[in-house]
Amino acid sequence: MDGTIVDYMKISVITVCFNSEQTISDTMRSVAIQTHPDLEHIVIDGASQDDTLAVVRTFQDHSPRVITERDGGIYDAMNKGLSLATGEFVGFLNADDMLAGPEVMSVIATAAGTGADAVYGDLSYVNKDRITEVLRYWSSGLFDAASLRHGWMPPHPTFYVRRSLVQTLGLFDLQFQIAADYDFMLRYLGQPGIRVAYVPEVLVYMRAGGASNRSLKALFRKSAEDLAAMRKNRVGGLTTLLCKNARKLPQFFRRPIQQAH
Repeated sequence: MDGTIVDYMKISVITVCFNSEQTISDTMRSVAIQTHPDLEHIVIDGASQDDTLAVVRTFQDHSPRVITERDGGIYDAMNKGLSLATGEFVGFLNADDMLAGPEVMSVIATAAGTGADAVYGDLSYVNKDRITEVLRYWSSGLFDAASLRHGWMPPHPTFYVRRSLVQTLGLFDLQFQIAADYDFMLRYLGQPGIRVAYVPEVLVYMRAGGASNRSLKALFRKSAEDLAAMRKNRVGGLTTLLCKNARKLPQFFRRPIQQAH
């Protein structure tokens, strides 16, 4: 990754976690080593009953802000993080994901510094037990508002938005239990005149095996919520849903230039 550091731009990274002791160390470390000088890390813990908080405390020199209390689910926790964030730009890094290198936040800041309202990049899915093994590569491509009707969407873990826009367009819609992130991005990217910057690099490594793909029932539920989000944001219907699912197929055959390490 290469880019000029925009040291005057504060970025907030929000990590939501619950019983994540097995993976959160990688997440925390990937934020702690960032070279960007103005970075806020907010950890929202849903009252974990394992050693998640003990692991987080080992990174106290990094000074993350930690909130631990029961919540109404992942999107409720994400909303808490958004409400606490003070950065000019804000995004999310899940407790089993990792930033792809120490320059990620600097690259995002540089892209945001062009006047963008939102920034996104590429993502690699990695083996949950062997994070050096890339399983799928999500090459996002350039933003075109018309492509939303054809099922296009960037990977949410790479999606950073201007916090002032959050204050205008609102938080995650809690009527969605699986697809609130998709609804969130549709709402933002569907805004007329939005300025979007694409970083054609892998920004995040995501462990494969998310909750929405664990069973046939979960897949049907995810599709139903995706369809509801499309209709709510007026970007299409069944055809858009079919296109969105079909767009995942090339991810299994592409490989990024840089591999996970």
